[in-house]
Amino acid sequence: MMLKLFKENIRIAFGSIRTQLLRTVLTVLIIAIGITALVSILTVVSALENTISSDFASMGANTFNINQYENTTRNRGGGEREIINPIISYPEAVAFKNKYKYPFTETSLSFTATSIAEVKYESSKTDPENTVVGVDEFFITNSGLETSAGRNFTRFDIDNNAYVCIVGSDFEKGLLKDVNPIDKLISIRGAKFKVIGVLKEKGSTFGNSQDLRILIPIQLARSMFTAPSINYTVSVMVSKKELLDEAIDNATSTMRRVRKLSPIKGNNFGVVRSDDLINRILGITKYLGLASWLIGIITVLGSSIALMNIMIVSVTERTREIGVRKALGAKKTTIAFQFFIETLLIGQLGGLVGIIFGILIGFGIATAMSFAFVIPWSAIMAAFITSFMVAIASGLYPAIKAAMLDPIEALRYE
Repeated sequence: MMLKLFKENIRIAFGSIRTQLLRTVLTVLIIAIGITALVSILTVVSALENTISSDFASMGANTFNINQYENTTRNRGGGEREIINPIISYPEAVAFKNKYKYPFTETSLSFTATSIAEVKYESSKTDPENTVVGVDEFFITNSGLETSAGRNFTRFDIDNNAYVCIVGSDFEKGLLKDVNPIDKLISIRGAKFKVIGVLKEKGSTFGNSQDLRILIPIQLARSMFTAPSINYTVSVMVSKKELLDEAIDNATSTMRRVRKLSPIKGNNFGVVRSDDLINRILGITKYLGLASWLIGIITVLGSSIALMNIMIVSVTERTREIGVRKALGAKKTTIAFQFFIETLLIGQLGGLVGIIFGILIGFGIATAMSFAFVIPWSAIMAAFITSFMVAIASGLYPAIKAAMLDPIEALRYE
């Protein structure tokens, strides 16, 4: 009996929606705008988080870098003074590597030699947009990189300054297209390097391609690119994750000894864990999510007011119809339920339209910004719940108003 009554109310609700089609469409669009704003922003935030996690997760949670802190501020006597830490020079990086002997660790040294290199192969050449990185034999492992073809550097390659290189995956699509890149000779600044490996594709982050890199032995890079004040990166991988905290403490004290810091002085360098970096960036994206909720709530509030207004007008226009139904024996709960179902249908239609448009817009933005798109199930669920709550909040008063109408007065209504 209840199921039959429920179906009848849905049939009546659809009939009422069809008779007021223009009003219904406008109401659905008003609701859809709020849901679209919410879903599209949450979709982009989810894509951004997925991209960041994918880019940094390969580094593993057991890696840390020793970097230079730049432009940090600290309080001094109530005021603030800008402190710029010194760069990590090559002698300091080598001294750290020689002194740091913590168990189950491997230390890698690297630096970016240039980001505007032109690379030649036979009669072809690339645009000056390639990044040359000077590395040692542990760089690829510590950075979470892998080769899709060829091999990694060996200790012999690094110690003997062999003219060998490992290239990014974009070279297989461009300069070295249609040939097997392994053992081919490419030219960088007039020096010929033999390709011994190709890195697996990494894609781009924030518009910067990571597949246009060329890795060469660090000493060769130092001799070819002699820019002043080169800042080196020291990367340490701990094979046993439970030793990570102790390894970081040991590395901190080792770097302090390298820089001859007195016990009363603070560190003038930074130790950055790979998982800390991920968490910091993901922490920023939470604010974007909160902003999307704020925008969504404001627009959805307007939608709920519009929907409530539409339903109140609908109750007023159908006063005589309500009087007839009550005269025929319809209960207050039946009348209220009928209008409530109608409001829920309109709210869910608006939510569905908003979800579709929100995902499409979010997908477009994520694709344009080279983010790794994922289906935002949390955003879809949030939109569904939001539209449901809007319908309940907006439909409750009109439904009660319809149920409380006096049947005699309603029949007299013109």
